[in-house]
Amino acid sequence: MGALACMLHDVGHEVRGSDGALYPPMSHQLERAHILVNVGFSPTNLAWGPDCVVVGNVCSRDHIEVAEARRLGLSLESMPSLFARILLPGRRSIVVAGTHGKTTTASLLAWMLRCGDTHPSWLIGGVPVDLGGGGHVGSGKTIVIEGDEYDTAYFDKRAKFFHYRPSAAILTSVEFDHADIYDDMEAVRTAFREFVELIEPTGYLVVHAADLEAMAAARHARCMVVTYRVHEGDVSASALDSADYVATSHTPVGARRTAFRIYERGASLGQFSTLLVGAYNLANLTAAVAVARAEGCEVAMLAKAIADFHGVQRRQELVGTAQGVRVVVDFAHHPTAARLTVGAIRRRHPEKTLHVCFEPRSASSRRAAFFDDYVQAFDHAGRVYIGPLHAPEKIAADERLDTKALAEGLRGRGIEAQAFERVEEMVDAVITHAGPGDSVLVLSSGGFGGLADGILEGLGDPVMLKRPEDVPAIDALLGSYGLPALVGPESVHSLVIRGRDELVGCVHLELAGRSAYFFGLAVVPSRRGEGLGWVLADSVLRYARTLGARRVYLLPGDSADFFAGKLGFGAVAINAVDPAVRGCSNFAGVWAEAARCMVCELPDEIAES
Repeated sequence: MGALACMLHDVGHEVRGSDGALYPPMSHQLERAHILVNVGFSPTNLAWGPDCVVVGNVCSRDHIEVAEARRLGLSLESMPSLFARILLPGRRSIVVAGTHGKTTTASLLAWMLRCGDTHPSWLIGGVPVDLGGGGHVGSGKTIVIEGDEYDTAYFDKRAKFFHYRPSAAILTSVEFDHADIYDDMEAVRTAFREFVELIEPTGYLVVHAADLEAMAAARHARCMVVTYRVHEGDVSASALDSADYVATSHTPVGARRTAFRIYERGASLGQFSTLLVGAYNLANLTAAVAVARAEGCEVAMLAKAIADFHGVQRRQELVGTAQGVRVVVDFAHHPTAARLTVGAIRRRHPEKTLHVCFEPRSASSRRAAFFDDYVQAFDHAGRVYIGPLHAPEKIAADERLDTKALAEGLRGRGIEAQAFERVEEMVDAVITHAGPGDSVLVLSSGGFGGLADGILEGLGDPVMLKRPEDVPAIDALLGSYGLPALVGPESVHSLVIRGRDELVGCVHLELAGRSAYFFGLAVVPSRRGEGLGWVLADSVLRYARTLGARRVYLLPGDSADFFAGKLGFGAVAINAVDPAVRGCSNFAGVWAEAARCMVCELPDEIAES
């Protein structure tokens, strides 16, 4: 809904909205688009006289604003039907469907097509970091759509993806989900079978060959079917022929980046590197590559696009580190997604303990139907903290997930686990048990009561990525030391340290291919001498390695001279600086005044073992 609102705004419509409590990243996206959102529902929210009221699928016929719209005689329409009516005409739709991986796969595909200069549009149910938002109206003829199998509105109980008229599609997986919508697995099969039948005969369907249910649905397609799959470890020649597109991975445990190869109908396309972790994300990447290749994208461009892709907010997103404890958030709510995500994070961070905080929030995760699967979903966790059931009154008592029984089941598998009645109690428990080197994984399809921020703030002085609202405070801090304000703040990777009441430190990194420019390290005067500068400097170099940078440049002066030697920087002539870095927006205005520069060579994080 938020992404569609931004797209409608971009094509000239006046858009306003109503919702419950808003939380990032969508709240930030709507703010940047200057779209007014009323927090809370009221008949007066419609007093401005809209031509059409878009009704979300959580709204019933007697919803207070739906009832008012009907009383006023306003047109009611669902999100996907309005999208199809206004934005689909004249465009080819490529729909990404499946129980798992839709958001990441759609984001990857839109990013690849954008890097290929096809100027695509997209509608994605998340906020891709590199694309700037979940909705965009491009000048090209192709539109990438995340095709949701959930229902459409109270007056249209069909799946949303039936509205999208696919010219081509990806089918990642088919599994039982949305127990509030689908009675059984057969109902799910029917929905996906009918979806693939919609694809134009002249189009194509890209389907995960390792998913038997997805392959069964694909047999009903009237179009060409293209398959993909992933193999980990050594593979035989026959394995390379097991699908049209095959990805193979030899990435060692603990690597900051995932190295893999892709084979196109048996022929190697070369080696690739990604920030994403887990075999399921390699599958998502391979599916996107298959479509991008069908759309005419060159391999070299795809390799760069994959290397530069920074993911989707709230999908394996590192939100901060405090006292040596990293906090990662993910949307995973289905037991399969939870199991795969926990395993992937454990592989990325094998050291110390993995603490997993799980909120039963979605309609499926709150139901007892998935109890046995959840008991087996956390085997790679060291400790599991189970939050209170979200809005339990919306689930019949005999259908609710028993969180205390779930904790007991996990303990029976040798995992320390506890169910909590209040989020505040969870924060205290995590802070008590987590130590330096540990990882905290927060799994929720909502805000989880601010749990992630609560943990970071409770640990103290968290290092986090900047938020849009941080930019004025960052510029003020830089200005207090006579440093220039950020140029192009949306393109710069900035880390900040948050105190209890204020932003107390910042440091910035501007990427330029495999090089980066490190600048603007500052700590408020009242906190200098506490070692926060070291924390920021170390954190930004670690982050540069994670992003795939091989070298980081730093201009001399003040704090730079103090840190450079101990951090491994060496002097280099200014004319020897990577030309891509000299073109960086924040470097270009200051380098001409410098007689020399410093550079730190970073270990290669992408070589295959």
